[in-house]
Amino acid sequence: MSGQRVFGVTGWKNAGKTTLVERLVAEFVRRGWRVSTVKHAHHDVDIDQPGRDSFRHRLAGATEVAVVGGRRYAIMREEADPALADVLARLAPADLVLIEGYKRESHPKIEVRAAGAPSLAAEDSSIVAIAADARPAESHLPWFKRDDIAAMADFIASRQS
Repeated sequence: MSGQRVFGVTGWKNAGKTTLVERLVAEFVRRGWRVSTVKHAHHDVDIDQPGRDSFRHRLAGATEVAVVGGRRYAIMREEADPALADVLARLAPADLVLIEGYKRESHPKIEVRAAGAPSLAAEDSSIVAIAADARPAESHLPWFKRDDIAAMADFIASRQS
C-alpha cells in the first residue's frame, strides 16, 4: 500500500464499526501513536454546504478546494470514488492508518460482527480477526470481545504492515 501500517475495520451496516474505530484511535493515541483514519461511505458524501464560498468554488468548476482556518483544514476533490491506495498516498505520515470500510480491499481487517449477522470472514481472507460478543464459528481466527480494545490494539500493533 503506502509503506504505512494500515489496518481495517469491516462489518455489515450497524455492526459497530465506527465505535470500534473511535475506541481504537483513542487507545493508540493514549499509547503515543500518531493515527489517521479513512472512512469509506457507499453514498455521496459532502462536507460542504450550499451557499458557502467553498461550495460556490466547486460549483464554478474547481477540481480541488481547500478550506483552511483555525486548527484544521480540509481538501475536497471532485473525483470518482478513488482507490484506497490513492487516498493513502495523500495522507501525512502516521504510525497507523485505520480504515473503516473499503471492504473489498486486501489490507488486514478485523470484522466486527453483530449477533446473528452473516460472516464476512468466510469469503474474505484479508479478515485476520473477529470482534464479536460471542465466539464465532471461524475458530481458526483470533476472536476478541467487542469491548476488549486493549487486546485488539495489541494485536494490531504486533502485525507488520
